[in-house]
Amino acid sequence: MIACFGLRSLAILTALAVGALVLVGTAAHADSADNEKILLKGSTTASYFWDDSSGRAGDTGLPASGKPMQKGLAASPSWPLMTEGYVVYKGKKAPFFVGDRGPGEPSNRGIMLDLDAKTFADLTGGSFNSDTLGVDGVGGQGHIELDYVITKWGDGVGKKNHPVPFSTGAWAERDNNPATPPADQEPPAVDGDADGASGDGVENQGGSVSTVLVAGTLTAAGAALLGSDRLRPLLVR
Repeated sequence: MIACFGLRSLAILTALAVGALVLVGTAAHADSADNEKILLKGSTTASYFWDDSSGRAGDTGLPASGKPMQKGLAASPSWPLMTEGYVVYKGKKAPFFVGDRGPGEPSNRGIMLDLDAKTFADLTGGSFNSDTLGVDGVGGQGHIELDYVITKWGDGVGKKNHPVPFSTGAWAERDNNPATPPADQEPPAVDGDADGASGDGVENQGGSVSTVLVAGTLTAAGAALLGSDRLRPLLVR
């Protein structure tokens, strides 16, 4: 019966191992955005803002989408609200969604994206100052040249193509002819996610965390299997 128990144990642990491998593979796939279709890509100059509705930074209230100010919320002078994508700056990648309108007059000068201050800080290696709502440690830098990629268009009004100045009024018009997705689906080169600079590091370590959790699960399962009161009688038969 000891041999029988050994075979049963081996079969159960093998099943657990297979399930673990599936789990790791699924987690790794879920963490990857590389499979998202690129609807539009280009380059522009980006500024930053942080509207907390206090008026300290010149804001006039909540972002146009009604969403609270948060990391990843960007403003566009023409894209539909709730459009999603990511930017790449010097190899660092950061996701965004369009939650507000702007820049206003600066968009006439080619500044076509307003990132939230926390994302701007992550990309540039600075730090967000919650007192001034600005970015410290970047030598007063307020604009960066970056690449953008759109992966999902918002459902509302706005231009579904390369951004145009706010003054054109394209942000208020429904666009039924979105840009044709580029034939070249190769995304901008990325060295790492800008989120890693925020200090939490959780999202960037999904694969490692999954591996540790799976290893712990297998160890616990094996211990429970060998120590189970229901299986002990098999050892002495």
